[in-house]
Amino acid sequence: MTHFPEAVTMTSLASQRSWLLDPGLLKLVHQCRRLIHTEFGVKLHLTEEHLEQQLADYARKTRSSQLARTWATLTEQVPHLRIAEPPVEEEGVKRNNRGQIIAEDRKVEREVDTGDSGEETPQPQKSKRIYRGQVVG
Repeated sequence: MTHFPEAVTMTSLASQRSWLLDPGLLKLVHQCRRLIHTEFGVKLHLTEEHLEQQLADYARKTRSSQLARTWATLTEQVPHLRIAEPPVEEEGVKRNNRGQIIAEDRKVEREVDTGDSGEETPQPQKSKRIYRGQVVG
């Protein structure tokens, strides 16, 4: 026995996703889902309410060029999927490592050495050694 609000939700969801009845588009969606599962370990189901938004989010986060190309192909064929994407931030894409956003490197002021002549000469900046995200030398 189904409740009336759930039936309305399922009917509207089905009408919004009628584009999934096209076998070529369904193949692209399955390919996106498989690539997302491989890279992120998340299983997306076709019956999820916000499937399009989740696909778009993972396509933006991915490092896989194959997933990015597949999503681009899908959005070219189904124009209303582009609406699900939020506008790109003006700052640019924030870098992340293992899901954590990397803090922007602060500009290090160069130390100034004052010599006998009173002239200020900048010293060459030491290179940092970073191992697993930590400065070690």
